[in-house]
Amino acid sequence: MVYALFFFFFLTPWTVINALASNDKSPKKLVDPALSISANAAAVDITTGTGALGKALRIRDSSGIRLGGMVITDMNMLLHGGSITPPRHRISGDGLLILSLNIDLSKVMHLPGGSVEADFLQFNGKNVNEYAGCAQGYNSLPGPLPLKNRSQLYELWYRQTLFKEKLIIRMGKTVPTYDFNNVIRPIVTQDNSLAIPAVTGLIYTPVFVNSSMLGVMPGYYNSAYGLTVTALPLSDTYFSYGIYDGNLARGVQTGLKAWPTFNSYRFNILEGGRSWTLGSQNKPGMFAFGGWLQTGILSTGTGITENGAKGLYLFGSQRLWLKNPAIDSSGISMFYQFGVNNSVTLPFKRYLGFGATAFSLIPHRPQDSMGTGMALAWLNSALFTRTTECMLQGYYQAYLTQGTYFVGALSYIPNPGIPAHKKNAVAITARLIALF
Repeated sequence: MVYALFFFFFLTPWTVINALASNDKSPKKLVDPALSISANAAAVDITTGTGALGKALRIRDSSGIRLGGMVITDMNMLLHGGSITPPRHRISGDGLLILSLNIDLSKVMHLPGGSVEADFLQFNGKNVNEYAGCAQGYNSLPGPLPLKNRSQLYELWYRQTLFKEKLIIRMGKTVPTYDFNNVIRPIVTQDNSLAIPAVTGLIYTPVFVNSSMLGVMPGYYNSAYGLTVTALPLSDTYFSYGIYDGNLARGVQTGLKAWPTFNSYRFNILEGGRSWTLGSQNKPGMFAFGGWLQTGILSTGTGITENGAKGLYLFGSQRLWLKNPAIDSSGISMFYQFGVNNSVTLPFKRYLGFGATAFSLIPHRPQDSMGTGMALAWLNSALFTRTTECMLQGYYQAYLTQGTYFVGALSYIPNPGIPAHKKNAVAITARLIALF
């Protein structure tokens, strides 16, 4: 029965993909790398959607007003391990809606380099990661409770560029993972044939938030009020600093708060990075290093407390092979991540991750990608009985039609971290992403 469901759940969508592809009359050219998406676009895109909603409402580009958004929905099936009872936990789904309003103040108020944005988020789902016993999260959509009817002001910020875009300031309710520890961020070059599109389409949580920072780093969907400052002294070098409402570290769902909380809990983060090209084919790559500081009294809920915490992290990506140099961006790239903290209350002490991605290697499918990844976390012995948790995942991301993608992922967790789930877990996910 399980395998029959597998074929229906995971392979049937390919029939839909092929049907849509055969009916798609748009030119078969490689997607602009700057517009390529990850498997959780809500976690990495600073401007949500394509703006098609505004165009449908006949809002002209010249007006400076942009309306967009996205819908992400998925179904998950546990093939092995995880929750045995109740059986309904073996099949579960999630749904996400984001609506976005962006106003270009240079067009509306003649303020060069200024913009404001407001985003609304609606999430409905189930605790699919707990069902599998996965502490890190093999599915990036569900986060902390509540998971049903989660409606919130996701973003509300003002952004200003200065000195010919050498300095960027953004303040308000933001998603710091856009600017920090973002290994997914595309590497865009002047020559699109050299660029690395959204570095991976993996769907597990650590590729969006390094596991060593889970519990303190604001992001999807727990955004937070704060200030981000980015300096770009050279075209290939950047430095960013951010300070945010740090009450997430004491269990407050900052994403659900319409206003900031001013107290001793603050999250500070500093990052610097550089990009380059290697070899005669100018294969692009990048590396970044950062550190963070969380203030306030932190607790495990079991009597262990500490006054603040801090950590270090690094990440990078590199194009390894170009199939058609100087023609398109098809080929293979890799990425890597590492993080460590000094905390005795956070769930994960250290994290190591890496993966590889193949772009445009399937004949007649130039906008598809596929890849694999591994996420290894060292667990806090005060919270878990196991010492480590490892996840292995593979995916295929298929372009359906303009702004719409299908992602199929297979996840294997040989040593689930949640104590009640001693068996290794195998799960499949089918995800549909629609940008508008």
